[in-house]
Amino acid sequence: MARDPFADEDAPDLQEVLDALDDPACRKIVSALEEPMTADEISEASGVPLSTTYRKLDMLTEASLLEEGLEIRSDGQHASKYSLAFEEVVIGLSADREFTVEVSRQPRSADERLANIWSEVRKET
Repeated sequence: MARDPFADEDAPDLQEVLDALDDPACRKIVSALEEPMTADEISEASGVPLSTTYRKLDMLTEASLLEEGLEIRSDGQHASKYSLAFEEVVIGLSADREFTVEVSRQPRSADERLANIWSEVRKET
């Protein structure tokens, strides 16, 4: 399931981020993602079984740590491609003594944001 492209990207859920980063398979996937890759490519590069890779990709995407895009292929067999959606994750303590999480992201151009929105629209149709 892809994240809502219109959602507030600055407010990931603390527990989802912690759970994803605590998972060894998720960390292998993050380490293997040097460029956008399909689930098959990620599974091969990380050594995580494909069935597990799909579950971990969902976990990382829901935690706002990965972005899911769509690769349009001429044969009609489109594929999701995943890329890192963060540069740094900071866990802090607010003035109210509440834990906070901040995910630093690379700035995206207007073209990249539009491509992401179109990718999400295509998945819904």
